[in-house]
Amino acid sequence: MGIDSLIGGTIWDEYSNKVTNLMNNPQNMGEITEEDAEKMNAKLIVADFGAESCGDAVRLYWAVDPKTDTILESKFKSFGCGTAIASSDTMAELCRGKTVDEAVKITNIDVEFAMRDHADTPAVPPQKMHCSVMAYDVIKKAAAQYKGVDINSFEQEVIVCECARISLSTLQEVIRINDLTTVEQITDYTKAGAFCKSCIRTGGHEIKDVYLVDLLDEYEKEKLSSKASLGNAGAITGDFATMTIVQRIKAVDKVVDENIRQMLVMDGGDMEILDIKENGENFDIYIRYLGSCSGCASSSTGTLFAIENILKEKLSDKIRVLPL
Repeated sequence: MGIDSLIGGTIWDEYSNKVTNLMNNPQNMGEITEEDAEKMNAKLIVADFGAESCGDAVRLYWAVDPKTDTILESKFKSFGCGTAIASSDTMAELCRGKTVDEAVKITNIDVEFAMRDHADTPAVPPQKMHCSVMAYDVIKKAAAQYKGVDINSFEQEVIVCECARISLSTLQEVIRINDLTTVEQITDYTKAGAFCKSCIRTGGHEIKDVYLVDLLDEYEKEKLSSKASLGNAGAITGDFATMTIVQRIKAVDKVVDENIRQMLVMDGGDMEILDIKENGENFDIYIRYLGSCSGCASSSTGTLFAIENILKEKLSDKIRVLPL
């Protein structure tokens, strides 16, 4: 019985030709022995990594030139499904010829992308994306072994979505800047939650410390807190410097609505707040002019100065307004 008859035509169509070919005919499967490494004047590295979620495992072999840290040869053995074999084979291929530091920068996204037949068509079904994550993790394990460091030293940020390698700080920033309220919106902006979906909420095949729904709840609470800090009577309370980014944006929007926007609309224009960033002791507010304001000569002189002066008076004398 053929593999396609086992998994069915519909699922089979979700695999690229490169993946199906590598499942049956891997190019880099095998091992590197101590004798092989000695012939290349190289150091042998053997690293193992297993995925608790599915029971798959991979063993990575590197022959590394100790003088240049270059990976002269890269092979693997995989104990798992066909997708794990294809991902591991591609991973081994991508490592060869790179330095150890360069190899660590190979992500699971790179592995999956290299297996695509077409740049805009995923190589594997979403539920199999974790196989390329395993390939990414075993690279870190091999690099840590070669360098004699802890594997966690290669991870600088908390990763919420392992499949798309999206960090906690990135998700928090995207949610706030774009005022996202649903998991679907997060996925559209970042690809987090698009693959195995374990990062969305509890109940997936991996246990997380933080889920996407938690970040949405956190942001909603932050918005409610921001509204409370602005006061029911419409007066802005609190020090601009101690506000959260969301509170600052809300405060600036309120001042613009009450003191600036009507002036711009009367002339057929408008403006929007794009971002607020701390720059030393200053608060740089990035804005975009809309309508007739975008082409007005005074948008960079008189109008800009008026907007900046009002915001300084109402919120903070450290504010600078920068049109984009």
